[in-house]
Amino acid sequence: MNGSTTGWLERRFQISERGSSLRTEIVAGITTFLTMAYIVLVNPAILGEAGMPLVGVAAATCFAAAFASILMGMVANVPLALAPGMGLNAYFTYSVVLGLGIPWPVALGCVFLSGVAFLALTLAGIRQMILAAIPPHLLAAVAGGIGLFIAFIGLRNAGIVVSNSATSVALGDLRSAPVLLTLFGLTLIAGLSIRKVRGAILIGIVATTLLGWLVGALHFTPTPYDASALGSTAFHLDLGAVFAGSHGIGVLEIIFVFLFVDLFDNLGTLMAVTKRAGLARPDGSVPNLNRILIADAAATMVGATAGTSTVTSYVESAAGVAAGGRTGLTAVVTGILFLLTIFAAPYAGLVPLYATAPALILVGSLMMAPLVEVSWEEPFEAVPAFLTLALIPLTFSIANGIAFGIVAHAILKLLRGAMSRTDWLLFLLAILIVIRFAWVAAA
Repeated sequence: MNGSTTGWLERRFQISERGSSLRTEIVAGITTFLTMAYIVLVNPAILGEAGMPLVGVAAATCFAAAFASILMGMVANVPLALAPGMGLNAYFTYSVVLGLGIPWPVALGCVFLSGVAFLALTLAGIRQMILAAIPPHLLAAVAGGIGLFIAFIGLRNAGIVVSNSATSVALGDLRSAPVLLTLFGLTLIAGLSIRKVRGAILIGIVATTLLGWLVGALHFTPTPYDASALGSTAFHLDLGAVFAGSHGIGVLEIIFVFLFVDLFDNLGTLMAVTKRAGLARPDGSVPNLNRILIADAAATMVGATAGTSTVTSYVESAAGVAAGGRTGLTAVVTGILFLLTIFAAPYAGLVPLYATAPALILVGSLMMAPLVEVSWEEPFEAVPAFLTLALIPLTFSIANGIAFGIVAHAILKLLRGAMSRTDWLLFLLAILIVIRFAWVAAA
Protein backbone atom coordinates (compact mmCIF):
# COMPACT_ATOMS: atom_id res chain seq x y z
CA MET A 1 0.00 0.00 0.00
CA ASN A 2 1.66 3.24 -1.16
CA GLY A 3 2.01 6.47 0.81
CA SER A 4 -0.74 8.33 -1.01
CA THR A 5 -3.26 5.56 -0.34
CA THR A 6 -2.23 5.37 3.30
CA GLY A 7 -2.53 9.15 3.61
CA TRP A 8 -6.01 9.11 2.08
CA LEU A 9 -7.17 6.35 4.44
CA GLU A 10 -5.69 8.27 7.37
CA ARG A 11 -7.59 11.44 6.47
CA ARG A 12 -10.80 9.69 5.40
CA PHE A 13 -11.20 7.62 8.57
CA GLN A 14 -9.39 9.88 11.09
CA ILE A 15 -7.29 6.90 12.16
CA SER A 16 -4.59 8.67 14.19
CA GLU A 17 -7.09 11.13 15.62
CA ARG A 18 -8.95 8.20 17.19
CA GLY A 19 -5.78 6.66 18.58
CA SER A 20 -5.55 3.79 16.12
CA SER A 21 -3.31 2.72 13.23
CA LEU A 22 -3.83 1.28 9.76
CA ARG A 23 -2.51 -2.11 10.83
CA THR A 24 -4.74 -2.16 13.90
CA GLU A 25 -7.84 -1.31 11.86
CA ILE A 26 -7.10 -4.10 9.37
CA VAL A 27 -6.53 -6.64 12.15
CA ALA A 28 -9.73 -5.49 13.87
CA GLY A 29 -11.69 -5.89 10.62
CA ILE A 30 -10.36 -9.42 10.13
CA THR A 31 -11.18 -10.24 13.76
CA THR A 32 -14.76 -9.00 13.39
CA PHE A 33 -15.16 -11.02 10.18
CA LEU A 34 -13.91 -14.20 11.80
CA THR A 35 -16.35 -13.87 14.70
CA MET A 36 -19.23 -13.19 12.24
CA ALA A 37 -18.32 -15.66 9.49
CA TYR A 38 -20.62 -18.34 10.94
CA ILE A 39 -23.60 -16.42 9.55
CA VAL A 40 -22.56 -17.46 6.02
CA LEU A 41 -23.36 -21.05 6.97
CA VAL A 42 -26.08 -20.58 9.58
CA ASN A 43 -28.33 -18.12 7.73
CA PRO A 44 -28.82 -20.35 4.65
CA ALA A 45 -29.53 -23.32 6.92
CA ILE A 46 -32.33 -21.41 8.68
CA LEU A 47 -33.84 -19.65 5.65
CA GLY A 48 -33.49 -22.85 3.63
CA GLU A 49 -36.17 -24.39 5.85
CA ALA A 50 -38.51 -21.70 4.53
CA GLY A 51 -38.04 -23.17 1.05
CA MET A 52 -35.46 -20.64 -0.12
CA PRO A 53 -32.59 -21.87 -2.34
CA LEU A 54 -29.60 -22.55 -0.10
CA VAL A 55 -26.97 -21.39 -2.58
CA GLY A 56 -28.91 -18.21 -3.29
CA VAL A 57 -29.31 -17.37 0.38
CA ALA A 58 -25.59 -18.01 0.98
CA ALA A 59 -24.66 -15.58 -1.80
CA ALA A 60 -27.26 -13.05 -0.60
CA THR A 61 -25.93 -13.31 2.97
CA CYS A 62 -22.38 -12.52 1.83
CA PHE A 63 -23.51 -9.69 -0.45
CA ALA A 64 -25.79 -8.09 2.14
CA ALA A 65 -23.13 -8.24 4.88
CA ALA A 66 -20.52 -6.81 2.51
CA PHE A 67 -22.72 -3.95 1.28
CA ALA A 68 -23.98 -3.07 4.75
CA SER A 69 -20.60 -3.14 6.49
CA ILE A 70 -18.82 -1.14 3.78
CA LEU A 71 -21.67 1.39 3.71
CA MET A 72 -21.57 1.77 7.49
CA GLY A 73 -17.81 2.25 7.48
CA MET A 74 -17.75 4.74 4.62
CA VAL A 75 -20.82 6.78 5.56
CA ALA A 76 -20.73 6.76 9.38
CA ASN A 77 -17.05 5.96 10.11
CA VAL A 78 -17.80 3.59 12.99
CA PRO A 79 -16.39 0.05 13.54
CA LEU A 80 -19.85 -1.47 13.29
CA ALA A 81 -20.34 -4.47 10.98
CA LEU A 82 -23.71 -5.73 9.82
CA ALA A 83 -25.21 -8.95 8.47
CA PRO A 84 -28.57 -10.78 8.42
CA GLY A 85 -29.62 -10.95 12.07
CA MET A 86 -29.88 -14.11 14.11
CA GLY A 87 -33.31 -14.35 15.73
CA LEU A 88 -34.85 -12.29 12.95
CA ASN A 89 -34.00 -15.04 10.45
CA ALA A 90 -35.58 -17.61 12.78
CA TYR A 91 -38.73 -15.46 13.07
CA PHE A 92 -38.78 -15.14 9.27
CA THR A 93 -38.70 -18.93 8.78
CA TYR A 94 -40.50 -20.49 11.71
CA SER A 95 -43.10 -17.85 12.60
CA VAL A 96 -43.82 -16.12 9.29
CA VAL A 97 -43.29 -18.69 6.55
CA LEU A 98 -43.89 -22.00 8.32
CA GLY A 99 -46.17 -20.71 11.11
CA LEU A 100 -48.41 -18.31 9.18
CA GLY A 101 -48.03 -19.88 5.75
CA ILE A 102 -46.71 -16.69 4.16
CA PRO A 103 -44.68 -17.44 0.98
CA TRP A 104 -41.03 -16.45 1.35
CA PRO A 105 -41.14 -13.82 -1.44
CA VAL A 106 -43.98 -12.08 0.46
CA ALA A 107 -42.00 -12.34 3.70
CA LEU A 108 -39.06 -10.67 1.93
CA GLY A 109 -41.46 -7.91 0.88
CA CYS A 110 -42.36 -7.41 4.55
CA VAL A 111 -38.66 -7.17 5.44
CA PHE A 112 -38.18 -4.55 2.72
CA LEU A 113 -41.13 -2.48 3.96
CA SER A 114 -39.83 -2.64 7.55
CA GLY A 115 -36.60 -1.13 6.19
CA VAL A 116 -38.59 1.63 4.49
CA ALA A 117 -40.40 2.34 7.76
CA PHE A 118 -37.03 2.30 9.55
CA LEU A 119 -35.68 4.90 7.12
CA ALA A 120 -38.79 7.07 7.48
CA LEU A 121 -38.50 7.03 11.29
CA THR A 122 -34.84 8.01 10.98
CA LEU A 123 -35.45 10.88 8.57
CA ALA A 124 -38.25 12.12 10.83
CA GLY A 125 -35.83 12.11 13.77
CA ILE A 126 -37.93 9.60 15.74
CA ARG A 127 -35.23 6.94 16.09
CA GLN A 128 -32.83 9.54 17.42
CA MET A 129 -35.49 10.68 19.90
CA ILE A 130 -35.97 7.08 21.05
CA LEU A 131 -32.25 6.75 21.74
CA ALA A 132 -32.25 10.05 23.64
CA ALA A 133 -35.26 8.89 25.72
CA ILE A 134 -33.39 5.91 27.18
CA PRO A 135 -31.77 6.90 30.53
CA PRO A 136 -28.00 6.46 31.10
CA HIS A 137 -28.33 3.59 33.59
CA LEU A 138 -30.27 1.59 31.01
CA LEU A 139 -27.62 2.34 28.38
CA ALA A 140 -25.00 0.94 30.74
CA ALA A 141 -27.15 -2.13 31.43
CA VAL A 142 -27.63 -2.72 27.70
CA ALA A 143 -23.85 -2.74 27.21
CA GLY A 144 -23.42 -5.21 30.08
CA GLY A 145 -26.35 -7.34 28.94
CA ILE A 146 -24.91 -7.61 25.45
CA GLY A 147 -21.60 -8.59 27.02
CA LEU A 148 -23.33 -11.46 28.85
CA PHE A 149 -25.21 -12.31 25.66
CA ILE A 150 -22.16 -12.70 23.44
CA ALA A 151 -20.24 -14.48 26.21
CA PHE A 152 -23.16 -16.92 26.50
CA ILE A 153 -23.07 -17.46 22.73
CA GLY A 154 -19.37 -18.21 23.01
CA LEU A 155 -19.86 -20.63 25.92
CA ARG A 156 -22.67 -22.37 24.03
CA ASN A 157 -20.71 -22.57 20.77
CA ALA A 158 -17.82 -24.13 22.68
CA GLY A 159 -19.99 -26.73 24.40
CA ILE A 160 -19.06 -25.42 27.84
CA VAL A 161 -22.74 -24.60 28.41
CA VAL A 162 -25.29 -27.07 27.02
CA SER A 163 -29.06 -27.52 27.03
CA ASN A 164 -30.62 -29.53 29.83
CA SER A 165 -34.27 -30.61 30.05
CA ALA A 166 -34.33 -30.37 33.84
CA THR A 167 -32.37 -27.17 34.47
CA SER A 168 -32.56 -25.49 31.03
CA VAL A 169 -28.75 -25.20 30.90
CA ALA A 170 -25.90 -27.22 32.38
CA LEU A 171 -22.15 -27.66 32.23
CA GLY A 172 -20.96 -29.52 29.14
CA ASP A 173 -18.34 -32.25 28.81
CA LEU A 174 -15.11 -30.56 29.86
CA ARG A 175 -13.08 -33.42 28.36
CA SER A 176 -14.40 -32.92 24.82
CA ALA A 177 -12.04 -31.55 22.18
CA PRO A 178 -14.07 -28.38 21.39
CA VAL A 179 -14.21 -27.42 25.09
CA LEU A 180 -10.50 -28.01 25.62
CA LEU A 181 -9.61 -26.09 22.46
CA THR A 182 -11.85 -23.21 23.55
CA LEU A 183 -10.17 -23.09 26.95
CA PHE A 184 -6.78 -23.12 25.22
CA GLY A 185 -7.84 -20.21 22.99
CA LEU A 186 -9.30 -18.27 25.91
CA THR A 187 -6.11 -18.70 27.94
CA LEU A 188 -3.96 -17.65 24.99
CA ILE A 189 -6.05 -14.56 24.13
CA ALA A 190 -6.31 -13.49 27.77
CA GLY A 191 -2.58 -13.97 28.30
CA LEU A 192 -1.68 -11.97 25.19
CA SER A 193 -4.18 -9.26 26.16
CA ILE A 194 -2.63 -8.95 29.63
CA ARG A 195 0.72 -8.38 27.94
CA LYS A 196 -0.88 -5.75 25.64
CA VAL A 197 -0.08 -7.72 22.48
CA ARG A 198 -1.75 -6.13 19.44
CA GLY A 199 -4.01 -8.52 17.56
CA ALA A 200 -4.32 -10.87 20.53
CA ILE A 201 -7.83 -11.97 19.55
CA LEU A 202 -6.90 -12.69 15.93
CA ILE A 203 -3.77 -14.58 17.01
CA GLY A 204 -5.89 -16.66 19.39
CA ILE A 205 -8.50 -17.50 16.73
CA VAL A 206 -5.87 -18.56 14.18
CA ALA A 207 -3.81 -20.54 16.74
CA THR A 208 -6.90 -22.39 18.03
CA THR A 209 -7.97 -23.23 14.47
CA LEU A 210 -4.51 -24.60 13.64
CA LEU A 211 -4.40 -26.64 16.85
CA GLY A 212 -7.86 -28.03 16.09
CA TRP A 213 -6.58 -29.13 12.67
CA LEU A 214 -3.47 -30.73 14.17
CA VAL A 215 -5.46 -32.80 16.69
CA GLY A 216 -8.08 -33.83 14.12
CA ALA A 217 -10.93 -31.77 15.59
CA LEU A 218 -11.52 -29.74 12.43
CA HIS A 219 -14.17 -31.42 10.28
CA PHE A 220 -15.11 -29.55 7.15
CA THR A 221 -16.94 -30.45 3.93
CA PRO A 222 -17.33 -27.55 1.45
CA THR A 223 -20.31 -27.31 -0.89
CA PRO A 224 -19.12 -25.25 -3.87
CA TYR A 225 -21.30 -22.71 -5.63
CA ASP A 226 -20.69 -19.65 -7.76
CA ALA A 227 -21.74 -16.03 -7.43
CA SER A 228 -24.45 -16.42 -10.08
CA ALA A 229 -26.43 -18.27 -7.41
CA LEU A 230 -27.49 -14.85 -6.11
CA GLY A 231 -29.99 -14.72 -8.99
CA SER A 232 -32.12 -17.43 -7.39
CA THR A 233 -33.15 -15.07 -4.56
CA ALA A 234 -32.32 -11.55 -5.79
CA PHE A 235 -35.33 -9.40 -6.73
CA HIS A 236 -37.73 -12.20 -5.78
CA LEU A 237 -39.47 -10.17 -3.05
CA ASP A 238 -43.20 -9.83 -3.71
CA LEU A 239 -44.40 -6.35 -2.69
CA GLY A 240 -47.57 -6.75 -4.75
CA ALA A 241 -48.84 -9.57 -2.55
CA VAL A 242 -48.11 -7.50 0.56
CA PHE A 243 -50.09 -4.51 -0.71
CA ALA A 244 -52.87 -6.71 -2.08
CA GLY A 245 -53.77 -7.64 1.48
CA SER A 246 -54.48 -11.26 0.55
CA HIS A 247 -52.73 -12.42 3.71
CA GLY A 248 -54.79 -10.27 6.05
CA ILE A 249 -53.79 -8.00 8.91
CA GLY A 250 -51.11 -10.50 9.87
CA VAL A 251 -48.80 -8.88 7.33
CA LEU A 252 -48.91 -5.64 9.33
CA GLU A 253 -47.97 -7.60 12.44
CA ILE A 254 -45.02 -9.16 10.58
CA ILE A 255 -43.75 -5.77 9.40
CA PHE A 256 -44.14 -4.37 12.91
CA VAL A 257 -42.17 -7.23 14.49
CA PHE A 258 -39.35 -6.90 11.95
CA LEU A 259 -39.27 -3.15 12.63
CA PHE A 260 -39.55 -3.45 16.43
CA VAL A 261 -36.85 -6.08 16.89
CA ASP A 262 -34.47 -4.45 14.43
CA LEU A 263 -34.99 -1.06 16.09
CA PHE A 264 -34.03 -2.22 19.57
CA ASP A 265 -31.41 -4.75 18.48
CA ASN A 266 -29.70 -2.02 16.47
CA LEU A 267 -29.93 0.63 19.17
CA GLY A 268 -28.67 -1.78 21.81
CA THR A 269 -25.70 -2.93 19.72
CA LEU A 270 -24.94 0.63 18.66
CA MET A 271 -24.86 1.88 22.25
CA ALA A 272 -22.72 -1.01 23.48
CA VAL A 273 -20.14 -0.99 20.67
CA THR A 274 -19.68 2.80 20.48
CA LYS A 275 -19.39 2.95 24.26
CA ARG A 276 -16.78 0.21 24.25
CA ALA A 277 -14.87 1.96 21.43
CA GLY A 278 -14.86 5.26 23.33
CA LEU A 279 -16.81 6.98 20.55
CA ALA A 280 -19.84 7.97 22.66
CA ARG A 281 -19.94 11.49 24.06
CA PRO A 282 -19.98 12.05 27.86
CA ASP A 283 -23.78 12.43 27.79
CA GLY A 284 -24.12 9.05 26.06
CA SER A 285 -24.98 10.48 22.63
CA VAL A 286 -23.33 9.03 19.53
CA PRO A 287 -21.61 11.15 16.83
CA ASN A 288 -22.90 10.67 13.26
CA LEU A 289 -26.00 8.95 14.66
CA ASN A 290 -28.17 9.96 11.72
CA ARG A 291 -25.72 8.48 9.23
CA ILE A 292 -25.47 5.27 11.24
CA LEU A 293 -29.24 4.82 11.30
CA ILE A 294 -29.70 5.65 7.62
CA ALA A 295 -26.99 3.13 6.68
CA ASP A 296 -28.73 0.49 8.79
CA ALA A 297 -32.11 1.11 7.16
CA ALA A 298 -30.59 1.02 3.66
CA ALA A 299 -28.87 -2.26 4.53
CA THR A 300 -32.18 -3.94 5.38
CA MET A 301 -33.78 -2.82 2.11
CA VAL A 302 -30.80 -3.95 0.02
CA GLY A 303 -30.63 -7.24 1.94
CA ALA A 304 -34.31 -7.99 1.29
CA THR A 305 -33.81 -7.17 -2.40
CA ALA A 306 -30.82 -9.54 -2.55
CA GLY A 307 -32.85 -12.27 -0.87
CA THR A 308 -32.24 -12.45 2.87
CA SER A 309 -33.95 -11.56 6.13
CA THR A 310 -33.40 -8.33 8.10
CA VAL A 311 -29.83 -7.00 8.12
CA THR A 312 -28.79 -5.49 11.43
CA SER A 313 -25.74 -4.42 13.46
CA TYR A 314 -23.79 -7.31 14.95
CA VAL A 315 -22.74 -7.57 18.58
CA GLU A 316 -19.66 -9.43 17.35
CA SER A 317 -18.41 -6.00 16.20
CA ALA A 318 -17.27 -5.67 19.81
CA ALA A 319 -14.57 -8.28 19.06
CA GLY A 320 -13.07 -5.94 16.47
CA VAL A 321 -13.30 -3.03 18.90
CA ALA A 322 -11.53 -5.11 21.54
CA ALA A 323 -8.82 -5.78 18.94
CA GLY A 324 -8.31 -2.01 18.64
CA GLY A 325 -10.76 -0.99 15.90
CA ARG A 326 -11.90 2.60 16.30
CA THR A 327 -12.92 3.75 12.80
CA GLY A 328 -15.08 2.81 9.87
CA LEU A 329 -12.09 1.16 8.22
CA THR A 330 -12.64 -1.81 10.52
CA ALA A 331 -16.16 -2.24 9.11
CA VAL A 332 -14.92 -1.72 5.53
CA VAL A 333 -12.30 -4.47 5.93
CA THR A 334 -14.98 -6.79 7.33
CA GLY A 335 -17.23 -5.94 4.38
CA ILE A 336 -14.49 -6.61 1.82
CA LEU A 337 -13.87 -10.02 3.36
CA PHE A 338 -17.59 -10.83 3.14
CA LEU A 339 -17.51 -9.71 -0.50
CA LEU A 340 -14.63 -12.08 -1.21
CA THR A 341 -16.51 -14.80 0.61
CA ILE A 342 -19.20 -14.73 -2.11
CA PHE A 343 -16.71 -16.65 -4.23
CA ALA A 344 -15.54 -18.91 -1.41
CA ALA A 345 -18.43 -19.01 1.07
CA PRO A 346 -18.16 -22.77 1.69
CA TYR A 347 -14.66 -22.24 3.09
CA ALA A 348 -15.84 -19.86 5.81
CA GLY A 349 -16.39 -23.00 7.86
CA LEU A 350 -12.65 -23.52 8.06
CA VAL A 351 -12.74 -21.37 11.20
CA PRO A 352 -14.74 -23.53 13.66
CA LEU A 353 -17.04 -22.20 16.34
CA TYR A 354 -14.69 -23.34 19.11
CA ALA A 355 -12.00 -21.05 17.64
CA THR A 356 -14.15 -17.91 17.73
CA ALA A 357 -15.82 -18.79 21.06
CA PRO A 358 -12.83 -17.59 23.16
CA ALA A 359 -13.01 -14.17 21.49
CA LEU A 360 -16.70 -13.84 22.33
CA ILE A 361 -16.16 -14.89 25.95
CA LEU A 362 -13.28 -12.45 26.45
CA VAL A 363 -15.08 -9.56 24.77
CA GLY A 364 -18.17 -10.29 26.85
CA SER A 365 -16.14 -9.97 30.04
CA LEU A 366 -14.67 -6.65 28.93
CA MET A 367 -18.15 -5.27 28.25
CA MET A 368 -19.07 -5.49 31.94
CA ALA A 369 -17.19 -2.22 32.63
CA PRO A 370 -20.15 0.18 32.05
CA LEU A 371 -22.15 -1.51 34.85
CA VAL A 372 -20.26 0.58 37.42
CA GLU A 373 -22.30 3.53 36.13
CA VAL A 374 -25.50 2.04 37.59
CA SER A 375 -26.42 3.01 41.17
CA TRP A 376 -27.14 -0.56 42.29
CA GLU A 377 -28.09 0.53 45.79
CA GLU A 378 -30.92 2.64 44.35
CA PRO A 379 -33.95 0.51 43.27
CA PHE A 380 -35.11 3.19 40.82
CA GLU A 381 -32.02 2.45 38.71
CA ALA A 382 -31.20 -1.08 39.85
CA VAL A 383 -34.49 -2.81 38.99
CA PRO A 384 -34.80 -1.67 35.32
CA ALA A 385 -31.04 -2.11 34.82
CA PHE A 386 -31.11 -5.64 36.26
CA LEU A 387 -34.09 -6.69 34.13
CA THR A 388 -32.30 -5.39 31.04
CA LEU A 389 -29.03 -7.04 32.04
CA ALA A 390 -30.61 -10.42 32.83
CA LEU A 391 -33.20 -10.73 30.09
CA ILE A 392 -30.91 -9.99 27.14
CA PRO A 393 -29.00 -13.28 27.55
CA LEU A 394 -31.83 -15.27 29.18
CA THR A 395 -34.33 -14.57 26.38
CA PHE A 396 -31.60 -14.57 23.72
CA SER A 397 -32.81 -11.17 22.55
CA ILE A 398 -31.37 -7.68 22.91
CA ALA A 399 -34.80 -6.28 22.04
CA ASN A 400 -36.57 -8.12 24.87
CA GLY A 401 -34.06 -6.93 27.46
CA ILE A 402 -34.34 -3.29 26.40
CA ALA A 403 -38.14 -3.57 26.26
CA PHE A 404 -38.43 -4.87 29.84
CA GLY A 405 -36.00 -2.22 31.05
CA ILE A 406 -37.96 0.61 29.43
CA VAL A 407 -41.31 -0.60 30.80
CA ALA A 408 -39.87 -1.06 34.30
CA HIS A 409 -38.29 2.40 34.20
CA ALA A 410 -41.59 3.99 33.09
CA ILE A 411 -43.57 2.21 35.83
CA LEU A 412 -41.12 3.23 38.54
CA LYS A 413 -41.25 6.82 37.29
CA LEU A 414 -45.01 6.75 37.71
CA LEU A 415 -44.79 5.23 41.18
CA ARG A 416 -42.16 7.76 42.19
CA GLY A 417 -44.19 10.65 40.82
CA ALA A 418 -41.21 11.83 38.80
CA MET A 419 -42.92 12.22 35.40
CA SER A 420 -42.30 15.31 33.31
CA ARG A 421 -43.46 16.59 29.95
CA THR A 422 -40.17 15.51 28.40
CA ASP A 423 -40.93 11.88 29.29
CA TRP A 424 -43.81 11.53 26.82
CA LEU A 425 -41.79 9.42 24.37
CA LEU A 426 -40.56 7.09 27.12
CA PHE A 427 -44.14 6.39 28.23
CA LEU A 428 -45.32 6.02 24.63
CA LEU A 429 -42.57 3.46 24.06
CA ALA A 430 -43.57 1.59 27.21
CA ILE A 431 -47.22 1.48 26.11
CA LEU A 432 -46.29 0.25 22.63
CA ILE A 433 -44.06 -2.44 24.13
CA VAL A 434 -46.86 -3.66 26.42
CA ILE A 435 -49.27 -3.76 23.46
CA ARG A 436 -46.69 -5.65 21.42
CA PHE A 437 -46.16 -8.30 24.13
CA ALA A 438 -49.92 -8.61 24.67
CA TRP A 439 -50.42 -9.10 20.92
CA VAL A 440 -47.77 -11.83 20.81
CA ALA A 441 -49.32 -13.59 23.81
CA ALA A 442 -52.75 -13.52 22.17
CA ALA A 443 -51.48 -14.76 18.83
